[in-house]
Amino acid sequence: MTRSGSASPVGKASTAEAIDAEVAIVGYGPVGVTAANMLGKLGVRTVVVERDANLYSRARAISTDEEVIRIWQSIGLAEQLKADMLGDRPIDFVGLDGRSFLSITPKPHGNGHPPQMFIYQPALEQTLRDGVPRFESVRVLLGHEAVGISQDDEGVTLRVRRTEPDAEELTVRATYVIAADGGSSPTRRALGVGFEGRTYEGRWVVIDTKVLTPWPEVDRLRFHCTPSRPAVDCPTPLGHHRWEFPVLPEDDEEVLVTHDAIHGMLRQLHIDPANVEILRAVVYSHHVRFADQWRVGRVFLAGDAAHVMPPWIGEGMASGVRDAANLTWKLAAVLEGRLPDSVLDTYEIERQPHVRKLTQSAVTVGRLITERRRPVAMLRDPFMRTAARVPLVGRSLREGSWFPEAQYTGSLAKITSRRRSGAVGRLISQPEVFDEQGRLALLDDALPTGWVVLARGSGMHDRGIEAWRRCGIPIVEVLPPGSRARPGAIIDRDNELHDWLEERGATAVALRPDRFVFTSGSDEHVLAPPPVTGGSRARPVSTVAA
Repeated sequence: MTRSGSASPVGKASTAEAIDAEVAIVGYGPVGVTAANMLGKLGVRTVVVERDANLYSRARAISTDEEVIRIWQSIGLAEQLKADMLGDRPIDFVGLDGRSFLSITPKPHGNGHPPQMFIYQPALEQTLRDGVPRFESVRVLLGHEAVGISQDDEGVTLRVRRTEPDAEELTVRATYVIAADGGSSPTRRALGVGFEGRTYEGRWVVIDTKVLTPWPEVDRLRFHCTPSRPAVDCPTPLGHHRWEFPVLPEDDEEVLVTHDAIHGMLRQLHIDPANVEILRAVVYSHHVRFADQWRVGRVFLAGDAAHVMPPWIGEGMASGVRDAANLTWKLAAVLEGRLPDSVLDTYEIERQPHVRKLTQSAVTVGRLITERRRPVAMLRDPFMRTAARVPLVGRSLREGSWFPEAQYTGSLAKITSRRRSGAVGRLISQPEVFDEQGRLALLDDALPTGWVVLARGSGMHDRGIEAWRRCGIPIVEVLPPGSRARPGAIIDRDNELHDWLEERGATAVALRPDRFVFTSGSDEHVLAPPPVTGGSRARPVSTVAA
C-alpha cells in the first residue's frame, strides 16, 4: 500500500498549526508506539500526540509472549527487541515450606519465538520508538497533550496543547483516532465512556533494582505464596530485577517504600543489600475494568484505555499490543476503500472476549499466589503437587497450556458460516520455511504483506481461489520438504505447516493481514469469497458486516 502526502519528523508543532492526518494516536506507550509502527508500515498518514516529552523511565510490564513478538516481527523489530529480553526461564510457585509446589515451563504455541520473554520496559519502548522514524507518513508530537476532542461525520478534531506554560493550542484533524492513553484515559472520560469493574482493596509495592551480586535463583520467576506476605520475584533483562510485595494493613505506605523497609522485606527472601541496588519503589492498586464500549464513532480505545487486568500472568501490555495489531490493518483497509467502515465494529467484537478470558486467568492465578489463609495454603501446596503428577492435568499445568489463545470466530468470520473449520479464526502456525528464492525464513517473512491465500496439494484446485486471484490477492502454494524453490511457492521445511492444516481439515486458507485465518477450504468445501475489493480506494464490498 502506498499513499500520498508528506509528514514532519518527531518534534514540536509550530504555534497555531493545523495538522491533517488519516489516523491520530493519543498516547505513545507500548500500544501507541506499536500502532504507529504498524500504520507507518501501511503508509497511513499518522500523527501521535504524547503528553510526556521524554520516555517514561519506570518499568511496568515485565514480560510478553510469542504472539506479541510475532506482531513486532511484522514491523521488522522482533530481533532487536529480543536482544534486550530474557527467554526460556522457568516459573516457580513457592509454598509454605520454601519449596516449589508447581514449576511451569511454558510450551511454545508455534509462533516462531520463545513462549515467554522477560522485558525491561524502558528499553523495549525505546527500540519501538526508534523504529518509527523509518516511516515518513508518521509524525510524533512529544510534550503535547490532547485537551479536547470532537467529531462529525467526516472526522475527528483534537485540540492539542504543548505541555508548557502559556502554550497556544493547535488542531489535529484526523479521519480516525486511537486512544491509547492509559487506564486513566482522558480521552475515554471526555467521551463519557464508563469503565466498569473493580479495584482491589489490597495495594502492592513494586520495587525495581539493579543486580550487583547474583544469587542462585536470580534468573527464575518465583511467586512466593506465603500467607504472611506473598511476593513476586521476577528477573528482568539488562541487569535488573523486580519484586512486588503487598501492603499489609499495619504498613505505612510512606515508610514501606524507604530503602530500610525494602531491604527488610528482601532479607526475608535471602536477598542482602550487597545483592541489589534499589532504583525505585512505587505503590499501586490492581484493577479489573473494561470500557463500556471500545468504539465511539470514529474514536477507538486500545490497551489500558479499554481494559486493565491484574499483572499475574503478564498479559496486560500484551493484550494492548494485540489490540493495535487487530485494529490498524482494518483502519488502513477502510481508509483505502477496500473494506467498509462497518468492519471496524469487529475490533471490539473480536478482541474483548479474549481479553476477558485472559483477565479471568490472571484473577485465578492471583488467588493462588495471594492466598492469605494459612490453613487453605497448607492444603493448596500438597494438592497442587499431587495435581502436577496426574498425567494430563500435570502436563497442562507444567506447560502453561491453560492460557487462552485468541480465536476470532465471530465478526469477519461470519461470512464463512457455511462451514466452520478448526482453522477459521485462528492464528496460523509460523514454522521456518524456504521462500520462493530458497532462503530459510519464518513463514510471515516469506509471505507477501497483506491478504494471502495458502494452499497445499488439492487445495491449489479449490474453486474459490479464482475469486481471490481476481481480487489481486497473492496465491502461495505450500510445497513438501525436498521440493525445488520456485516463484509463488514456499517449501514446508519440516512439514509443520502441512500438519497444522491437516489437523484442522484444511487444504487451503485465506489469511488476513494479521495472519488469522479468514476462511478455509478442503476437498469438500470451497473457500469463501474475499471481503476486500481489488485496487486502491476502491468501492467497498457490501457483504462484510459487523
